[in-house]
Amino acid sequence: MEGTVTHQIAANGIATITFGHPAHNAMPSSQLRKLTNEITMLGEMETVKIIIMQSEGERTFCAGASFDELAAIENFETGKQFFKGFANVINAMRKCPKIIVMRVQGKSVGGGVGISAAADYCIATQFATIKLSELAVGIGPFVIGPVVQRKMRLAAFSEMALNATEWRTAHWAQQKGLYCEVFETTAQMDAYIVHFTEKLAASNPEALKYLKKVFWEGTEHWDDLLDERAGMSGMLVLSEFTKQAIAAFKTK
Repeated sequence: MEGTVTHQIAANGIATITFGHPAHNAMPSSQLRKLTNEITMLGEMETVKIIIMQSEGERTFCAGASFDELAAIENFETGKQFFKGFANVINAMRKCPKIIVMRVQGKSVGGGVGISAAADYCIATQFATIKLSELAVGIGPFVIGPVVQRKMRLAAFSEMALNATEWRTAHWAQQKGLYCEVFETTAQMDAYIVHFTEKLAASNPEALKYLKKVFWEGTEHWDDLLDERAGMSGMLVLSEFTKQAIAAFKTK
């Protein structure tokens, strides 16, 4: 199943990236490549002032890695390259000179949490629960770990990484720093996003560019770090434990 990644640019310079996939907005490799390319392209466009990222649907933001693709991995290099897809999205968001605002309407798992954590400002609804489920299938949130830990601190990251079957509420995620705002309804969230991004788009673009650099100071080594982390996951996905765990998960 192929997913979609599209973008629109409004007259005021606010660009919106929308991704979607039939399997609860899961992320196969093709989807991750498309998303990386869209972020990079819009970041380089002078007419774009602010980027909003969002997914299709109502109650699921992103289901994380594609389990069909994970189950088909047969060698280390293929596994590493798959997990590098998430690394590339995170690094594209990190390097993008434009402020990225994330719209999270529903639950996120694994890589979906990592994508939210890579945003500069994340706005959600009360339905935006989160879970890092990687350990439950024999892997670990290695690639997304640095960005989740950076946003939520080590205590919250380790809690989610080890207690991999439990959902955390949107308000818990807000208290830990992932979400900046949490609204009761999607309509309230969307109205606030319009208000907030219009204010940002009217701000000094040079000031926003410098703020982006300040926000991400100390992450200059992440190209190498996330590559190394992708190798960890690429190795573990080949283990018999993980293969059995993924097969069991797919039958649920």
